[in-house]
Amino acid sequence: MPKQAEGGSHRAAPVHADPADVSLQTALSAVADPVRVQLIRELAGSADWSRSCGSFDVPVGKAALSHHFTVLRGAGLVEQRDEGPRRVNRLRREEFDARFPGLLALLLRPDAD
Repeated sequence: MPKQAEGGSHRAAPVHADPADVSLQTALSAVADPVRVQLIRELAGSADWSRSCGSFDVPVGKAALSHHFTVLRGAGLVEQRDEGPRRVNRLRREEFDARFPGLLALLLRPDAD
Protein backbone atom coordinates (compact mmCIF):
# COMPACT_ATOMS: atom_id res chain seq x y z
CA MET A 1 0.00 0.00 0.00
CA PRO A 2 1.42 3.46 -0.91
CA LYS A 3 2.59 5.66 1.91
CA GLN A 4 0.49 8.68 2.69
CA ALA A 5 2.15 12.03 2.21
CA GLU A 6 2.41 14.01 5.41
CA GLY A 7 -0.73 16.08 5.85
CA GLY A 8 -2.43 14.65 2.80
CA SER A 9 -3.11 11.61 0.69
CA HIS A 10 -0.93 9.92 -1.86
CA ARG A 11 -2.27 9.16 -5.29
CA ALA A 12 -0.63 7.53 -8.22
CA ALA A 13 0.73 9.74 -10.98
CA PRO A 14 -1.52 9.77 -14.05
CA VAL A 15 -0.62 7.42 -16.91
CA HIS A 16 -0.52 9.03 -20.36
CA ALA A 17 -0.80 7.40 -23.77
CA ASP A 18 1.57 8.53 -26.48
CA PRO A 19 -0.66 9.91 -29.25
CA ALA A 20 1.54 8.12 -31.80
CA ASP A 21 0.36 4.81 -30.31
CA VAL A 22 -3.37 5.67 -30.24
CA SER A 23 -5.67 3.98 -32.76
CA LEU A 24 -8.23 5.94 -34.73
CA GLN A 25 -11.00 3.97 -33.03
CA THR A 26 -9.70 4.98 -29.58
CA ALA A 27 -9.46 8.64 -30.61
CA LEU A 28 -12.95 8.69 -32.11
CA SER A 29 -14.42 6.91 -29.11
CA ALA A 30 -12.83 9.49 -26.79
CA VAL A 31 -14.36 12.41 -28.67
CA ALA A 32 -17.78 10.78 -29.09
CA ASP A 33 -18.94 11.79 -25.60
CA PRO A 34 -20.39 15.31 -25.16
CA VAL A 35 -18.84 15.75 -21.70
CA ARG A 36 -15.38 14.93 -23.05
CA VAL A 37 -15.90 17.31 -25.98
CA GLN A 38 -16.80 20.03 -23.48
CA LEU A 39 -13.63 19.30 -21.49
CA ILE A 40 -11.54 19.46 -24.69
CA ARG A 41 -13.12 22.75 -25.74
CA GLU A 42 -12.60 24.34 -22.33
CA LEU A 43 -8.97 23.18 -22.27
CA ALA A 44 -8.44 24.53 -25.78
CA GLY A 45 -9.51 27.97 -24.55
CA SER A 46 -7.27 27.88 -21.47
CA ALA A 47 -3.54 28.28 -20.91
CA ASP A 48 -1.60 25.04 -20.39
CA TRP A 49 -1.61 23.82 -16.79
CA SER A 50 -4.09 26.51 -15.68
CA ARG A 51 -7.15 24.27 -15.18
CA SER A 52 -7.58 21.87 -12.32
CA CYS A 53 -9.94 18.93 -12.74
CA GLY A 54 -12.48 20.50 -10.38
CA SER A 55 -12.63 23.76 -12.34
CA PHE A 56 -14.77 22.38 -15.17
CA ASP A 57 -18.51 23.00 -15.10
CA VAL A 58 -19.76 19.65 -16.36
CA PRO A 59 -22.94 17.79 -15.39
CA VAL A 60 -21.21 14.76 -13.85
CA GLY A 61 -19.91 13.76 -10.42
CA LYS A 62 -16.29 13.41 -9.36
CA ALA A 63 -16.02 9.71 -10.20
CA ALA A 64 -17.45 10.19 -13.69
CA LEU A 65 -15.23 13.23 -14.27
CA SER A 66 -12.20 11.18 -13.28
CA HIS A 67 -13.26 8.49 -15.76
CA HIS A 68 -13.62 11.07 -18.56
CA PHE A 69 -10.11 12.37 -17.89
CA THR A 70 -8.79 8.79 -17.89
CA VAL A 71 -10.33 8.24 -21.34
CA LEU A 72 -8.87 11.53 -22.63
CA ARG A 73 -5.41 10.61 -21.31
CA GLY A 74 -5.72 7.15 -22.88
CA ALA A 75 -6.50 8.75 -26.24
CA GLY A 76 -3.48 11.03 -26.04
CA LEU A 77 -5.60 14.17 -25.84
CA VAL A 78 -4.84 15.37 -22.32
CA GLU A 79 -1.78 15.46 -20.11
CA GLN A 80 -2.12 15.88 -16.36
CA ARG A 81 0.27 16.60 -13.51
CA ASP A 82 -0.12 17.09 -9.80
CA GLU A 83 0.63 20.47 -8.27
CA GLY A 84 0.19 20.07 -4.55
CA PRO A 85 -3.38 18.94 -3.92
CA ARG A 86 -4.53 19.92 -7.42
CA ARG A 87 -4.30 17.91 -10.62
CA VAL A 88 -3.88 20.29 -13.54
CA ASN A 89 -4.36 19.67 -17.24
CA ARG A 90 -3.20 20.63 -20.67
CA LEU A 91 -4.56 19.77 -24.09
CA ARG A 92 -1.92 17.91 -26.12
CA ARG A 93 -2.88 19.80 -29.25
CA GLU A 94 0.39 19.57 -31.18
CA GLU A 95 0.98 15.90 -30.41
CA PHE A 96 -2.61 14.91 -31.19
CA ASP A 97 -2.69 17.00 -34.38
CA ALA A 98 0.48 15.26 -35.58
CA ARG A 99 -1.26 11.87 -35.17
CA PHE A 100 -4.77 12.87 -36.32
CA PRO A 101 -4.47 16.03 -38.47
CA GLY A 102 -7.63 18.13 -38.47
CA LEU A 103 -9.62 16.13 -35.89
CA LEU A 104 -9.23 18.68 -33.10
CA ALA A 105 -9.94 21.53 -35.50
CA LEU A 106 -13.26 19.88 -36.38
CA LEU A 107 -14.16 19.46 -32.71
CA LEU A 108 -13.31 23.04 -31.88
CA ARG A 109 -15.35 24.63 -34.68
CA PRO A 110 -18.26 26.67 -33.32
CA ASP A 111 -20.70 24.83 -35.61
CA ALA A 112 -19.40 21.36 -34.66
CA ASP A 113 -22.48 20.56 -32.56
